[in-house]
Amino acid sequence: MKKIYILNGRILDPSVSLDRTADLVISGGVIEGVYDCGTVSPEKGSEIIDAAGKWVMPGFIDVHVHLREPGQEYKEDIASGCRAAAAGGFTAVCPMPNTDPVTDSVEVVKYIREKAEQANGVRVLPSAAITLGQQGRVLTDMEALKKAGVCGFSEDGKSVSDILLMREAMEKAKSLDMPIFDHTQQHEISDSGCMHRGRYSELLDVQGIPPEAEELMTIRDILLAKETGCRLHLSHISTAACLDLIRTAKSWGIPLTAETAPHYFTLTDADVVADGAADSYHVTETPGGHLADTHKKMNPPLRTETDRLAVLRALMDGTVDAIATDHAPHARVEKSRSLEGAPFGVIGLETSFAVSHTQLVLPGLVTPLRLTELLSTNPAKILG
Repeated sequence: MKKIYILNGRILDPSVSLDRTADLVISGGVIEGVYDCGTVSPEKGSEIIDAAGKWVMPGFIDVHVHLREPGQEYKEDIASGCRAAAAGGFTAVCPMPNTDPVTDSVEVVKYIREKAEQANGVRVLPSAAITLGQQGRVLTDMEALKKAGVCGFSEDGKSVSDILLMREAMEKAKSLDMPIFDHTQQHEISDSGCMHRGRYSELLDVQGIPPEAEELMTIRDILLAKETGCRLHLSHISTAACLDLIRTAKSWGIPLTAETAPHYFTLTDADVVADGAADSYHVTETPGGHLADTHKKMNPPLRTETDRLAVLRALMDGTVDAIATDHAPHARVEKSRSLEGAPFGVIGLETSFAVSHTQLVLPGLVTPLRLTELLSTNPAKILG
């Protein structure tokens, strides 16, 4: 196998606190070394990449995506999702289990892994459901699923409402040294909502989702993690109060990590109000007589400016450990429905780095090394 020489690039590797312009040599798929610029002589027939003015980073890892296969290939399939991942710099992705059928059996896990092997080389590390069919009644066979190759367990799109069952799940995950990826949402107070409850939901005259829906479940599961010692990873955190809870929990020594998504530090609920033409397929009129953008409908919903600024602070101070996309594609016909009727979800694999660089690095809020940590080395640690 020929060597690859990446020359004159800014090499970023948080695992060894490396940030310098240098030459990098890869041999047989393994990094051979990092050398001062101009000190290596490329072998004849090798591949040479001039990275002057560019960053050389470890591959990004997204611990939270939806690849829609099996069962919803009209939205996306594993092959197209892997292409999107590669375009965005991601070399590994962790699809959530809310597929059809649900990823709750060894057979479905094997299907996903086989499809991934036929794709473009991006590693696909599926998560499995916490309960059979994501029905919240009976735990999946976590031990068998771990052996089949899942990276963790999640009820994403839902929360496990039964506290005793969730405690049992955490105890089992702890015994297997596996993480729980936690969608924190109290469905009893959020199920009928389609955006953040506040000024703009009132303007549009639609049902809102209160921040307490996220915060109540976050409190419960932090306390369960404290009791069980389970590695708990909180998904797509969006509220200032949740971030304060995470800070406190980490100070207690709870084995807790958290992610947010680019849309939560870039957009707010004000952006749901559309300023475009009503004939755009994703712009719809609401009961309040105003226009709304269904592309801005995600779960948890876009929050307030106060929450957005709190997410930025949490990315800066280390409260948030990772940036994940929650990449969730839908068919155009689905996003053409009313704001209430359109599904939750937004794509993000191809734009995550660009948005994060623009919102975090260019204003000087985080360093390039910290951004690399959020997109790559910290997600790797979360997955073990």
